[in-house]
Amino acid sequence: MKKVVLAIVCLTIFNISYSQVISEENSEAEKKLKVQKVDSIQGWKTGGVFSLNFSQVSLTNWAAGGDNSVSLNGLTNVFANYKKGNSTWDNTLDLAYGLIKQGKQGVRKTDDKIDFMSKYGQRAFKDWYYAALINFKTQMAPGYNYPDDSTKISNFLAPAYILGAIGMDYKPNDNFNLFVSPITMRATIVNDTKLADAGAFGVKKAEYDNKGNKIKNGEKSRAEYGGYLRSLLKADIMENVKLVSKVDLFSNYSDHPERIDVNWELLIALKVNQYISATVSTSLIYDHDVDIAVDNDGDGVFDAFGPRVQFKEVLGIGLTYKF
Repeated sequence: MKKVVLAIVCLTIFNISYSQVISEENSEAEKKLKVQKVDSIQGWKTGGVFSLNFSQVSLTNWAAGGDNSVSLNGLTNVFANYKKGNSTWDNTLDLAYGLIKQGKQGVRKTDDKIDFMSKYGQRAFKDWYYAALINFKTQMAPGYNYPDDSTKISNFLAPAYILGAIGMDYKPNDNFNLFVSPITMRATIVNDTKLADAGAFGVKKAEYDNKGNKIKNGEKSRAEYGGYLRSLLKADIMENVKLVSKVDLFSNYSDHPERIDVNWELLIALKVNQYISATVSTSLIYDHDVDIAVDNDGDGVFDAFGPRVQFKEVLGIGLTYKF
């Protein structure tokens, strides 16, 4: 009996010791896996999407009427994000350009955008980071208020917006981001003499004497100081359908802070297969310092000038390459 009890005790001690060894080995393995998991998301993560959409309409003796047309629209989004320890650095570049040729009209621009953003953050607590952000926006080519195709209403670096902000960044996951800054400087650049003299995009216009002679050029830049909010949301609406929403809000502390400048971009992407997709993108802009000319009766004469809500929608079906 004593031998049986002794054997049971020895066996129990062996099992406990073996379990401890196995537990320690498993614990060590779990630690290694955790370290590997953490290490796998450290460092640089880069990629992007390129999309090219083309459409063409050809009519011959078409009783219902219409015009021949050819359109081409390209969109590129690239990113380079860095993460190490409590530090993050996000960089994105959005480029878009579109052209259309309809009937006997000349080639016209339908889309034009350059948007670069760089943001550095240092973890403060949980999902909040102390952060600094720089954003640059402009366009590539001159713009016209068609059917008037001789008078430029915009150009490269006219306007261009440079924004610098310091604040807090909330990043609970890769699909949502909220940046809030009470300390923001935004510069508006109008690097075109005619547009600057006209006071376009809120810069101070040129001064003239009683005879109409210019005595002082229009200013080509304007600085504003205020508060800024930027949010980014990514969501899968359903299988192969993705939504991306980006909102920028800015308030000038010294000049009617209640007039909030709004820039809201929305993209819905439908993936057909690896290379073919359909996209719907919209842009809504309101800037009280930007006067919009309006021809109410279509006679070619502008009837009103003033700040208005700007809206653009682009539907595209074509090739998409993700890298």
